[in-house]
Amino acid sequence: MNKLRRQVTVAVHNGVHARPVAELVRLAETHGMAVSLSTRDGDTVDLSSVLAVMDLAIASGDEVTFEVADSPGAEPLLNALEEVLSRR
Repeated sequence: MNKLRRQVTVAVHNGVHARPVAELVRLAETHGMAVSLSTRDGDTVDLSSVLAVMDLAIASGDEVTFEVADSPGAEPLLNALEEVLSRR
């Protein structure tokens, strides 16, 4: 199955802390899709785990990549995930 990827530069002022992480995980769960999150260093986690995402210690200015299976709801999900990390 094809995958869609979206690279995002984190604009969240304090980095990816508990609130944005919870929102990212909730979005993935709500859409019912498996989403992976990768850092520039190559660390990759499943977006279903709040603790795994928190362990990445993603800071403002970091680049991350979301990856999801290509399906009808994939593009809106990627847009929503990007929106969470683009807020200042």
